[in-house]
Amino acid sequence: MALAQSKLTAQGQISVPAEVRRRLGVGPGSVLEWDADGDQIVVRRKGRYSSEDIHKVLFPKGPPKRRSLAELKEGIRQHMRARHARD
Repeated sequence: MALAQSKLTAQGQISVPAEVRRRLGVGPGSVLEWDADGDQIVVRRKGRYSSEDIHKVLFPKGPPKRRSLAELKEGIRQHMRARHARD
């Protein structure tokens, strides 16, 4: 069963039904991305990235050095001391 329907205007425009806008989390100024999937067209909100995309941006030189729990705790301790140190 279809979620909603839209009618195409003579100028090739459509209105996105309220239920679809709500589910996609879009509003005025949002960009929608259209993609072909076999004989179907998929519409999604542009700007969603996979965890792999984000990881590549955060760590362009590859994965960070693995650290032990003790090293992580010590790093946090040093950061907190430096941040809250009194002059």
